[in-house]
This record gives sequence, structure tokens and C-alpha cells, in this order.
Amino acid sequence: MTPKKTDQSRPLLTVKDVAELDNCSEKTVRRAIAAGLLDVIRVGPGGRLIRIDPAAHAAYRRAQIW
Repeated sequence: MTPKKTDQSRPLLTVKDVAELDNCSEKTVRRAIAAGLLDVIRVGPGGRLIRIDPAAHAAYRRAQIW
């Protein structure tokens, strides 16, 4: 039995990483997630951990009007 290959070429971002990149608070990032503006990947037992694909973060940034 061969193991499945996974795409590990792009590291996933944490809520803290996104907050630092956007120069905002983690609470602001969590609000964007709750509003459905930022797509996330839930990992870990019960899906408690949140990770953000860099492409999803880029799409979120493009959608924002500053």
C-alpha cells in the first residue's frame, strides 16, 4: 500500500500569521472568517484548528476595498 501524496509545497497560514500580514488584530481576522469573507481549512481533532491557504488570503485581500 502506497501513501497518498499531499501538496505540501505551500505552507498554510494561521490566524496570527494573517493578522500580522494584514496589520490587524486576530479578532478582525476571526470576524472575516465568521462573515464568510475568508475561506479556511479546519484541521485537527474535531476540526478545531484553523488554517488559511495563501491563495484564499490573496483572494480576500483582492476583495477588500481600502
